[in-house]
Amino acid sequence: MTVFSYTLDETSDPSMGLIVLQSDETIEDDFRRLLPGSVTLHVSRVPSAPEVTRETLAQMEGHIRATADRLPGVTPYAVIGYGCTSGTAVIGQARIDELVKHGAPTGAVSEPVSALIAACGALGVTRLAFLSPYIAEVSQHLRDVLATNGIATPVFGSFNEAEEAKVSRIGRASLIEAALELAAEPEAEAIFMSCTNLCTLDVIDEIEQRSGKPVLSSNQVLAWHMCRLAGVATARGPFGKLLGTP
Repeated sequence: MTVFSYTLDETSDPSMGLIVLQSDETIEDDFRRLLPGSVTLHVSRVPSAPEVTRETLAQMEGHIRATADRLPGVTPYAVIGYGCTSGTAVIGQARIDELVKHGAPTGAVSEPVSALIAACGALGVTRLAFLSPYIAEVSQHLRDVLATNGIATPVFGSFNEAEEAKVSRIGRASLIEAALELAAEPEAEAIFMSCTNLCTLDVIDEIEQRSGKPVLSSNQVLAWHMCRLAGVATARGPFGKLLGTP
């Protein structure tokens, strides 16, 4: 056997971590489209139930720290994201921040709720048309959390689905039709399509053009917010007005 010497390449590219639900089929592909090519993304999966209820969402709290610990040993991560909108509302933003930081080396943590609040602030939006795939109990809790942060959801619609496997397959035409119906209500300043498992990226531009209002989605705002926290100038676009801003 010939033994070769070698050198190690150093990189200054930022590394991001992403905690993805076991049942999520959408967020990883979305992030690879949204993040700049200079970013290195590492993913770890957290156990999650095939059906979404407040009880099953709460169960993830006991797994988040260990899931963060299973990310590759890159020190430190520029930011780590937790990819569950409704799970964040149930577990709490501060608790997720604590668990992730105990599990992996990072100074910044994001999730879709904090990201949405930041995005609404960037756009000057305080009233959302809210489109959810989930049952009323799950959606209402998230809406309550947003309300405590100064974001009202006077317009609300849902596909009333609890099964994650179906959520990821809700079709483009259904998303567009539902979002446009909600956006037509004058109380709504923007539209938010909730859930990291919902396939929203390819409909954002069309809904914005037809409604004349900004459109936000869970994966879009999370990628945008993580880029901000990591000091990355922009995420890829054009996927809506938000990602077109510096």
